[in-house]
Amino acid sequence: MEIKLQPMGATQTNCYIVTVNNKDLIIDPGMGAMQWIRDNTSNPIAILNTHGHFDHVWSNDAVQNEFNIPLYIPKDDSFMLEKCPLGQNVPISTADYLVEDDEKLNIQGIEIQYRKFAGHTPGNSIIEIKDVWFSGDFLFEQSIGRWDFPFSSGEKMVKSLEKAMKIESDFTIYPGHGMSTTLKQEQKIMSYWIETVKSS
Repeated sequence: MEIKLQPMGATQTNCYIVTVNNKDLIIDPGMGAMQWIRDNTSNPIAILNTHGHFDHVWSNDAVQNEFNIPLYIPKDDSFMLEKCPLGQNVPISTADYLVEDDEKLNIQGIEIQYRKFAGHTPGNSIIEIKDVWFSGDFLFEQSIGRWDFPFSSGEKMVKSLEKAMKIESDFTIYPGHGMSTTLKQEQKIMSYWIETVKSS
């Protein structure tokens, strides 16, 4: 598995191209991502969104139209593709597949596990491919996603952190912003974040 990443737009949102068996998966194509994707893919087969916020979905429609490939998004965030809850003028896109909670997918022979960790958004999920998590805005290096946006939920964020603390396997984490980390590293401070969210 080969992973390419490029921070996009003012929010420096990480867009990923994940290549498995010469097939490219595009994760979270943000603002201005089209040219970089065009220059760095040879066989794109799908677009995968971790959640519905504007900086992760901005180039969905452009990439769909360019390559004629399907778009996957967690079902509980699909409404954000029609109307941005953060008031941004995002190009509208339409999902081809609404991902169920914790659904396992097989896209052209590539095994993909969506794991729902709501809180930042209603459908916020990580995308698990082999031993890697593309964590969107759930987990960052030494931090977590905000829970004070419209449709965010501190209560759900706490439950998601508690769920993540119980996972025994380790994963390399490629987040929606910033540097990579590991699940074991972030589990060390999850209790701190749980208490922080509860007291907010």
